[in-house]
Amino acid sequence: LDIKVIIIGDYLTYHLLYQYDEEFKKLFKIRADFDIEMERNEENIKKIASFVAYQCKSEGLKPLDRTALAAIIDLSSRISESQNKLTARFNELVEILYEADAWATKRNKDIVTREDVDRAISNKIYRNNIYEEKILELIKDGTLLVDTEGYKVGEINGLAVVSIGQYAFGKPSKITVNTFLGKEGIVNIEREVEQSGNIYDKGVLILSGYLGEKFAKDTQLSITASIAFEQSYDGVDGDSASSTELYGLLSSLGDIPINQGIAVTGSVNQKGVIQPIGGVNEKIEGYYRVCNIKGFKGGEGVIIPQKNLEDLMLNDEVVNAVKNGKFKIYAVKNIDEGIEILTGLKAGTVDEEGTIHYMVKRKLEEYSELS
Repeated sequence: LDIKVIIIGDYLTYHLLYQYDEEFKKLFKIRADFDIEMERNEENIKKIASFVAYQCKSEGLKPLDRTALAAIIDLSSRISESQNKLTARFNELVEILYEADAWATKRNKDIVTREDVDRAISNKIYRNNIYEEKILELIKDGTLLVDTEGYKVGEINGLAVVSIGQYAFGKPSKITVNTFLGKEGIVNIEREVEQSGNIYDKGVLILSGYLGEKFAKDTQLSITASIAFEQSYDGVDGDSASSTELYGLLSSLGDIPINQGIAVTGSVNQKGVIQPIGGVNEKIEGYYRVCNIKGFKGGEGVIIPQKNLEDLMLNDEVVNAVKNGKFKIYAVKNIDEGIEILTGLKAGTVDEEGTIHYMVKRKLEEYSELS
């Protein structure tokens, strides 16, 4: 027999086999990587259009008009989480093609339009979002405490992504920070009770580096800071809440109230630079839905890393709310820009009286003198 064997698998499994199985190295000498995304350019858009046309013809589906094809292209970018990319996971697009065809049939139409594609997408979400709906109910009736108005010291809304099979959604969580005189430094409650992952723990430790460089070059840090994700019982991981925790820490130290209508996502490094994160669309849309069920009072919005701007592929409802000034999206480069939006005060320097960093520095000096 003249046989050629091709194995398709994931990156980790390949390297485990290559490392520990000598026969595998001898038998499978040629390796090829297949990307799951491609550039969003004219050539690739035409290729997606050709794929859609071929799929419709071979499967007996109705043809798509220009608006429907545009919706499929936008969905492709949404799946790849970038305005500049298209997904290569065509099976997810094919599912929508079949369902959009069914909706067009129900309307007695011979051509699929954007309305049919949008309905197919929204119904797929509806079939998978029961967990999200239950969480929104708990937030609406006050069982889950999430404030979307007013100002509070040491309290802030962080954003996480919950993934359940075919559906992912953004879930806000209240993060609280208490600071007081002590020597323990930053105490993360999730870490202490072993409910956090390694990446999350790293993000918390980075906060100590930021505080040390910014405020402790001539003063010993003599504080204990307790940080907690309130009403979190399943554990947390990832560093996308590290900037959120730092804002809460500065608020508590300076006794400066934070706008509760603005939720935050973004990783931070030791220099205070905001780094990009994943799931930015789900996080923004998730918080928008929370604000919607609690009622818009004015000023609600989300702070995201500036590096995530090109990843925005938001649904029409959120886009229209932003256009109408009902909901705001702030893109920031560093901690100073974010804390000014949240507090309405100037970040300033440690020597500039009346600024945020001055107030934090004064509190740390008081703790140092008392220790």
